[in-house]
Amino acid sequence: NNMTIAIYLAHLNPVTNAHSEIIKDLTKNDQVVVMPVRFLIDGNEVNSKSFPFTFELRKQMLESVFGDSITVSSNYTFHAPFKKYFPPLVSKGSWRLRKEILSEIEGKYYTYTGDKAEGIMLKLYRLKPKIGQRKELSATSVKNEMYESVTEGKKEWEKQVPESVAEIINKNWNIVEKFASSEDNTTRVLGMKFPREGYT
Repeated sequence: NNMTIAIYLAHLNPVTNAHSEIIKDLTKNDQVVVMPVRFLIDGNEVNSKSFPFTFELRKQMLESVFGDSITVSSNYTFHAPFKKYFPPLVSKGSWRLRKEILSEIEGKYYTYTGDKAEGIMLKLYRLKPKIGQRKELSATSVKNEMYESVTEGKKEWEKQVPESVAEIINKNWNIVEKFASSEDNTTRVLGMKFPREGYT
């Protein structure tokens, strides 16, 4: 199999129409491995207002849209304390992350991101990034609309995600309700978002 592997590293929290378009484009020419990022403290995933849906739910979202035409991998994982991944290139943690990302990838590959800051990081790690144009619709705005709809009851957000994803979110609406009123405990490091809990 001489297909190139496209590794799509992203939050995908939740999976939006924009993500779906990107993945669809990537599947046209390449074999696609999607890696939704995970943040773990002692092996348990950290979920928060910025990262509400667990890896398993995000995997379900992706599979509801793409079935087995893509592979969903959990190899893009940060283990607390997250500060050990910085500074990039200098810290051992950052190279371990690279090794983990590539651990099941055989043959030619490139990474894909819609995020400039992330693209720079990926370049530093020689992960051969292709940096896409950020699609207008960001997952952050979809998330905010979701949280607003908890108080206002509007369902605008549903138009921004694939139908099967909206179904999964509605089935797990308690997660959205739980985080809607909570504070956003996120820290940005070099343009990348991390949960504040578990950073140090």
